[in-house]
Formats: sequence, C-alpha cells, structure tokens
Amino acid sequence: MKKLVLFTFLATFLISCGASKVVQQSEKTLKGDWTLNSITYGKTGTFHVTLLNDSSPDCFEGSSWHFVSNNNTGTYNLNKDDCPAGERYFVFTVQEIDKDTGLYDFMLKPTDEKYKSEFNRGFRLQLTQLTEGSMQWEQTANLKGETLKIFMNFTKAVE
Repeated sequence: MKKLVLFTFLATFLISCGASKVVQQSEKTLKGDWTLNSITYGKTGTFHVTLLNDSSPDCFEGSSWHFVSNNNTGTYNLNKDDCPAGERYFVFTVQEIDKDTGLYDFMLKPTDEKYKSEFNRGFRLQLTQLTEGSMQWEQTANLKGETLKIFMNFTKAVE
C-alpha cells in the first residue's frame, strides 16, 4: 500500500512539473522554417532600435528562422546584402503566462554553434499569436521613459 501511495504521489508530482500540453503543442507548432516578414511598432514615428543585440529591423525583415522543438534550439539568417551575414544560433523556451488570454512568454537566448551561451543573457518576448501559418512576437522596450511595443510578424514556410 505504501508503494502505491508513493507511486501516485511521485507520478502526480512529475506530471505537475512538466510543461503543460498547451506549451508542448505551441513548441510543436513552432517547429520548422519561418520568415520574419515585417516589424511594426505600437506608436507612429521613426525608431532606431537594434533587435536581439544584433542588427536593425530593416536587416531582420525577410530573415529566415528555423526552430527545432524537440531540443528547443534554432537558427536565423539575415538575408539582405547590406546586413551582417552568417547563421545565428539560439535556444528558446515557451512558458504559458495567462491561461485566460492564452499569452505566452517566449525566451530566446543567443548562443554559439554548439548552443552554449557566452553571456548567459536572453530576451523575453511575448508570443501573442501562433497558428500553423503565422506567428507574432511582441517586445516591450523603453524609449525615453515611455513604453514602445515592437511587433515581429512571421509566416511559416510551406513544406
């Protein structure tokens, strides 16, 4: 009887600690190739920002992204001629933050080609939309004491 109670407790504990089914489904939906089509802002104006401590939004538009969901790694490439070339590597996690709204935190940490982080720093974004064919990230930035929302809009490559 003690073993049955211990087994039940252990099984319940392990299930509660794992990623939710919704998060697992989100990671599965992320799997594959995406294109970052456009970057928009929550305010009108001209903004000089550097995304992911890498490059300008102009360089990110049209970039190619690849997500591997079974180990939460990925790569992206900036495809424009006048932008820094080379494949970039990252690890990511998806965390459900509000079950009522369905919003998720999306953590992206740049790494080297072996997926090791040199600085152990990443970027927290909100995954505000995720379907089989489109995705939107939202990043909140501080601009002269005011909040600026940056929206990154993706479409999934047809397989």
